[in-house]
Parts: sequence; structure tokens; C-alpha cells
Amino acid sequence: MEQTADQHSADRGLANESSIHYAGWGVAAAAFVGVMTSFAPIIPYTFSLFLNPLHESLGWKRESLDGAFGLAAITVAFVSPLIGILLDRYPPRRIILPSILIFALALASLSRLGPSIGRFYLTFFVLGLVANGGAQFAYTRTMLTWFQKHRGFALALILTGSGVGSILIPPLTQWTISNHGWRSAYLLLGGIALIGFPLTALLVRNRPVPVIHEKAATPPGATVGKALSSAAFWILAGITILSAFSENGLVTNLAAILTQHGIPAQSAAVALSIRGGAGILGRLFVGLLIDRLSPQRIQTCVLVIAATGSLVLSLAGSSGVALVGAALLGIGLGSEADVGPYLLARYFGRKHFSVLYGLMWTAYAIGGGTGPVLVGHFFDRAGLYQHQVLVGLAAIAFASAAVSLLLKRSQGPVAYDELHASAAISLEE
Repeated sequence: MEQTADQHSADRGLANESSIHYAGWGVAAAAFVGVMTSFAPIIPYTFSLFLNPLHESLGWKRESLDGAFGLAAITVAFVSPLIGILLDRYPPRRIILPSILIFALALASLSRLGPSIGRFYLTFFVLGLVANGGAQFAYTRTMLTWFQKHRGFALALILTGSGVGSILIPPLTQWTISNHGWRSAYLLLGGIALIGFPLTALLVRNRPVPVIHEKAATPPGATVGKALSSAAFWILAGITILSAFSENGLVTNLAAILTQHGIPAQSAAVALSIRGGAGILGRLFVGLLIDRLSPQRIQTCVLVIAATGSLVLSLAGSSGVALVGAALLGIGLGSEADVGPYLLARYFGRKHFSVLYGLMWTAYAIGGGTGPVLVGHFFDRAGLYQHQVLVGLAAIAFASAAVSLLLKRSQGPVAYDELHASAAISLEE
């Protein structure tokens, strides 16, 4: 069947990623807002701000509090592959929108905490269940359907939402805690989590695909079994575990660590924001480079920068030094969040991307869940954050950079599906 002039025009519009009118950029903008108010900028960046208030108000120990974060991370580890399967099979809004609602309600419910820490743990379990359903994990799968030529930059753009959120949310949360109490702060976070809902409902959907025959509509890529049998997958998983262990062990306790070093609480909150702001610059810069240079070596560079930031923060004795360390940490780990999924798609394609990305999040959650618990354990034993523990976190971060050197440069991306202008168009939500 011949295609009409209108269909040809629609196809050209779909294919022109460089045009400001390209529909994919609207999807990216909505995804940016969704990521900005998701689990990633809210939970890790505000968790340490509540440690002292909850201890003073409810008497809970530091290791017990850190255990709740660990529970959320381990829950993310178990459910991410399942969420990946759902994202590969169903339109993204069917997964993202309910996840946003549950996440927001769970956050707001923390304002009603009582003496029993069991309620705290149950809520963080629920947060872990839906975390990746409404975060960058879910939006990334959709963005891969819209971009090929500018894929690296598009991924960097939406993931800067996490950086923007981490700039704005911690100081606002700290101000609310200081002026209205921690219960009001949790209500505020619940409201913030809903901001991404309307734009996601209106704009976020997978790209319309050509319908020629069933094979043409199926994106190419490695099977899950083939990916799991490759060295590249396990190297990426090892990098993820090590960097997450170091990052979350430090960031979830950062405000308390810096105040122990004599840095004011507001300055500690600013350091968390600086980490997020630096992550924005790092992500955009890396997003421009990653489509042009070796992503494997870019990954090594950003991991070294992050490890250096961890080391500086472990030695910080003044607000100025803390801000420098936070900036380095943000540049490095903010950029690594872009390089990881880019490499995953480059090595294995997008046929089973969400499942593989879910497994990578399992690796992230294993490292990110155990790091804070171990740091909290050592704090409760010693009564303070010991210098050798903090330096050890930096050493683990340097180890992740060393492991990244094992990744071989791929011959090029897996052959992505080409969209032929002569095909009819069907719309996948």
C-alpha cells in the first residue's frame, strides 16, 4: 500500500532528532521533571537530614535508621528485573503513573511516624517496591525508543533532572525541618513527588514505530542469556556494586559526617546540593562527548573523579573543602549514571534492555544497600564516623575505576532498528 504525503511528512518529523520540533524532546522534558522528583534525588539526598531529628525525637539508633535505607535498596534489587519485564511489555505510563502515586503517599505517610520503628521499615519497603517504577530506570527505556543519533545527550538531559532535584530539594527540606519540624518536611517531600505526574500522563510514551511485519517491529539486541554469559555484563555489574557501595555509604551519612567535622548543618545541606549541581554539568558534558569518544574510557575518567571527591570529603575540615569534594563527587557519579545505561544499550541493544537494566539496578542496590548499613554499624560501635572507614569508602571508589579498565572497546553499537519511511505508522502508548 502506497504511503500518503502526510504519512511521509510524519515519518520525516519522527526521524529528525536534530529538530527542536522533534516530539522526542517533549518526551525528554516530561521525563526530566519526572526524574527530578523521583526516588534518586529525594531519598539518598534527604535521608541524612532526618538522622539527627529522628534520633532526638524517637530515640532510634543510627544503624537502625540506616537499615531502613538498606531495606529499600535491597527491595529495589529484587523488584527491578520484574519492573524491567513490565516496561518491555507494556506502555510506560501504565507502570510510571501508579508508581509515582504510591511513592508520594508513602513519603507523606512518614509524617505520621510513632515510636515503633517497624512502621519506618515498612514504609521504606514500599518506597523500594515502586522506586524504579517512577524513576530514571523507567524513563530511560522510553527515551531509547526516541533517540539514536543523539542518544547519549538525550539520556544525559533527562538524568540531569536528578541533579536539579538534588540541588533544590535538600536545602528546602533542611529549612522545613529547622522551621517546621521533620514531620512537615516529610509532607513536603510527598507533595514534591507528585510534580512529575501531570507531564508524564500527557507526554511520556514510546515512539511510534513502523509496521511492516512482526520482525521489523521487534527491536534487535542480545538475549538475556547471552548478555549474562558475557564478561562485559559482569564487569559493568562489578563497577556498579563498588561505586554504589562507596557513594551511598557516604552520601546517606554525609550531612551527619560533615557536622561531626564541625561544618554547620545548613552548609552540609548545601554540600548535598553542590553535589547535585555539579552532576548536572558533568552529565551534560559527558552526554555531548559520549556519542563521539570511547564511552569505556569516559567511564574510567568519571569514576576517578568521583573517587577523588570521596577522598576529599573524608578529609574535609571546613565548608570550602566539603564543597570542593561534593562537586567532584557530583561530577563523577552524576556522569557515571549516564555512561552505565549507554554502555548497556551499546553492548546488548534494547530488545531486553529493561530486564538487563533491572539486573544492573539489582547490582546497584546490593552495593547501595550494604554501604550505608556498614557505615552506620561502625558509627554505633565507635560513637563517631571513624577516619579509616571514610577513607576506605574512597578506596572502594578507586577500585571501581580500576575495574572499568577491564572493559574492552566495542566494535560499535548493536545494530539498532532502522525506521523506514515507506512503512505505515502505529502508535505504541
